[in-house]
Amino acid sequence: MKEKLKLYYVDMKYIRDLHSVDSHVASVSPQTGKENRPFIGIITIVDNKKYCIPLTSGDKEKFKNKKNSIDFIKIPDEKRKNSQGAYTTIGGLNLNNMIPVDKSVLKPIDIKINSTDNSKQQSDKKRLTKELDWCQRNEELITRKANRLYDLRTNHPRKNISLTKRCCDFQKLETVLHRYISKKAERVEDKEALSQPKDVRGFIKKKAQEISKQPHKEQPSKSKDKNSQSR
Repeated sequence: MKEKLKLYYVDMKYIRDLHSVDSHVASVSPQTGKENRPFIGIITIVDNKKYCIPLTSGDKEKFKNKKNSIDFIKIPDEKRKNSQGAYTTIGGLNLNNMIPVDKSVLKPIDIKINSTDNSKQQSDKKRLTKELDWCQRNEELITRKANRLYDLRTNHPRKNISLTKRCCDFQKLETVLHRYISKKAERVEDKEALSQPKDVRGFIKKKAQEISKQPHKEQPSKSKDKNSQSR
């Protein structure tokens, strides 16, 4: 059975690394006052890779008249309509700002309402629940549009210049992800080495010192070999 879409937080340090090479990635910099803004999104498969599509709040003024496009999907509240008879927009998916991810940079979001939640937390969780429900029912549409956008931005960047300009450079971000994973793996290996018993670490250190103190045997030069042969 196919696993349903879920909501995730993305590691803030990883987001900063991505933003440093591509300003289209949402900033979480303290200098912009957004260090506590979580990067929330759903995970889908794009070009056989995991990508996180960021969610954005639908109560923003600029989204009221914004239409669905190749790089943006409106999330409607199908139980509420505005004065024009259209569904109220409660959120959106910024496909143009989607980022490559790995499970090591993801943390599942608990959207279950708890008795300890304040009114804002309860309201946010109710909205996220509605958004996630819509995404789960429209997963095929989301995945199809995400892959189409990836193909256009990566393989046909000159076909739509304006689209290319407002999209992340996906391949550049993938390079950052690979580097981030490698560094994280190296840190884990270092921690495992330090966690070894002192006697083991001491033995390794002693052996390394013994090897470094061994006299270096010089190899006979070719000229000497030739002289010996001539004699």
